Amino acid sequence: MGRDRSRTEVATLGGGCFWCVEAVFEETKGVLKVESGYSGGFLPTPTYRQVCSETTGHAEVVQVTFDPEVLSYRDVLNVFFATHDPTTLNRQGADVGTRYRSAVFSHDEEQRRIAEEVISEIEAEGVWDDPIVTEVVSFEAFYRAEDYHQGYFRNNARQPYCQVVIAPKVAKFRKQHLDKLRA
Repeated sequence: MGRDRSRTEVATLGGGCFWCVEAVFEETKGVLKVESGYSGGFLPTPTYRQVCSETTGHAEVVQVTFDPEVLSYRDVLNVFFATHDPTTLNRQGADVGTRYRSAVFSHDEEQRRIAEEVISEIEAEGVWDDPIVTEVVSFEAFYRAEDYHQGYFRNNARQPYCQVVIAPKVAKFRKQHLDKLRA
C-alpha cells in the first residue's frame, strides 16, 4: 500500500505576539494552516480584549497544522526557538505580560518529550546567555482569535508594528532557514 498522505500533526506554540509567530510559520514549507489564538488560560472563548487584560491566564499562541512527511515536529520547534527569545519571562521585546510568555502546549507525551529534548539541546549548545524559560505544558484548548488577527502581517505589512517588529523576525527566519521556506 502507498503511504497515507492525509496524516497531519498540530503544534500549539506561544512565542510573544501571535502575529510574529504566525508570519514565520506562514512561510514555512510543510505548514498547511496557521491560526492565531489563545491557549493556557481558564476562561472559555476569550476575546482579545479579555486576554489583553491579563485576567484570563491565556497566552497568545499559534496553532500550526503541518505535514510531518515534509516538516517534523522537531523542525517546527527549531523554527520556533530560532525566531523568538525563549529566555525572557513573560515578554518579547517591548511586549510585556503573561500573554506573551514562551510556551509549548504539547498535544501528547511524544510532543512533550521532543520539546524537552530540543530545549535541552539548545541549552547545551549555549545558544543563549540566559536560561530558557519556555514552559512545556499539556494542551487543553485552543480558542481561535478574531478574524482581524488572522494573517495579520500578510494583510498589514505596511503598518509600523509590522515593519519594526515582525518584518525583522521574518527576515531572520528567511536567512537562517532557507531550506524550510515555501517555494
